[in-house]
Amino acid sequence: MGNASSIEPTKTIFLDIDGKKEKIMFSRHCGSRDIHDLIAHAAGVSRYAEISLKDSAGAFVSLNPTMPINTQSSPYKVTSKEPSPTTDSSNGDGEVFTQVLSQVASQFNNHFSKEGVFKVEEMKTDIATRLSALERKMELEGLKAVEIEKCKRDISDIKDQIWNAQKKFVDFNRLSSLSDERKISLKRDVPSYPKYTLSQETIEYLKQPTFDIWHWEPNEMLSLLEHMFHELGLVAEFNINPITLKRFFLCVQENYRNNPFHNFRHCFCVTQMMYGMIHLCHLWEVMTREDLGILMTACVCHDLDHPGYNNTYQINARTELAIRYNDISPLENHHCAVAFKILSNPECNIFANVDKDTFKRIRAGITMLILATDMARHGEIMDNFKMKLEPEFDYKNKDSLDTLKMVLIKCCDISNEVRPMEVSEPWVDCLLEEYFNQSDREKMEGLPVAPFMDRDKVTKPTAQIGFIKFVLIPMFETVAKLFPVIDSTMVEPLRIARDRYEDMKEKNSMPPPPSQSNKKKTVTEK
Repeated sequence: MGNASSIEPTKTIFLDIDGKKEKIMFSRHCGSRDIHDLIAHAAGVSRYAEISLKDSAGAFVSLNPTMPINTQSSPYKVTSKEPSPTTDSSNGDGEVFTQVLSQVASQFNNHFSKEGVFKVEEMKTDIATRLSALERKMELEGLKAVEIEKCKRDISDIKDQIWNAQKKFVDFNRLSSLSDERKISLKRDVPSYPKYTLSQETIEYLKQPTFDIWHWEPNEMLSLLEHMFHELGLVAEFNINPITLKRFFLCVQENYRNNPFHNFRHCFCVTQMMYGMIHLCHLWEVMTREDLGILMTACVCHDLDHPGYNNTYQINARTELAIRYNDISPLENHHCAVAFKILSNPECNIFANVDKDTFKRIRAGITMLILATDMARHGEIMDNFKMKLEPEFDYKNKDSLDTLKMVLIKCCDISNEVRPMEVSEPWVDCLLEEYFNQSDREKMEGLPVAPFMDRDKVTKPTAQIGFIKFVLIPMFETVAKLFPVIDSTMVEPLRIARDRYEDMKEKNSMPPPPSQSNKKKTVTEK
């Protein structure tokens, strides 16, 4: 740290007081009265004494911080005069006050009479005025920017209110639940519903891709999820407290929204398909139970707190999630964050009894799989998987196994068309409803609208044919190279679904048959 002289500049003046050489030092920022008192002290007179300075030429020098610097060989001669002591105290005080005022006035006169000093002071004043004006201008510009942003937010809020009033539903996209920083806790404890006893027929049916997910109530779906975790040995593998498992599933259910498509039933649907693929492909032969637990838990959590508007909307509308995650898979990152917020609650942490290294692997695995469900990464993941298949897939290679797990969760996430028509077709209606809600909002907000979401352009067959032909069938056929059983159980139903939608499209495009009255008219004319 520097000393005082290096921080605050000082000035040195040499004095001649009755033939005695003295030296004073003062700050450039001190007042004239301070300099007067300093010289009075050096001269040994009272602070009320009149002090005057003369230079070597006999000219009076003004007592102020801007006085010219002199040298030891040319000191200023100091003349002092004490006030008259003969007057009474009150008159003396008045006289002293008058003298001080006179001295101040004299100093001002001296100050402004010197042309050079006046110009310096004038320049200082001018600069200070200009700086003040600039600061004020910047402040006003800043206020304008703030007002513009506030107006933008107000307009956005008004749009939201109009939209919600028209659609008559709550827009969850703007609610605080979109923030991953909130504390997630159970709204209710483990439900008091009776323990469901599953028949052997249901247990076997649950392992099939044809399982009808529409016949089960929410509490029944919770029990079926519990059964899957118990049956796969995951409860034993991770030493999960059964009550904690119940609380975990209950908390997960509470954190899925009532969207037309991305809801808790979709979560159950994806998890059941993964359970079916584990049994169909005997995945326990090529993966550890820890891997199976990661696959199942990622499916359960993969769409947590989905707002019903996809990543494209989040990015184009510049939502809180898009800003938080820098436009990189905002929804999938949010699903991960909510999942681990749930697991951070001791009442719901199904991995509470594993060691730190195991939990680190589990967390990395679940995050990797949920992020893989972003369809923007579909081509990248599938190209990588195809490379791993050549010349032969290496199950002992971690990178290869991770890629397989990513492809498996992708298959399960978009597997509805693998199921029978009576199970899959209602899902198409749900998905289109969610798409149309988004496209309606995008039109109202002036955002780009994807053709496959526009209610004025898309139909059920046109929505599905391209998706089945160019996404689903190629992906499942690639997985079938590793697990041939998939070709008959999953790829073949997809081909049937493709043909069905193509027939539907052809029928929809045919002109309506002529009415009976038109037929009669035609015959008469002939």
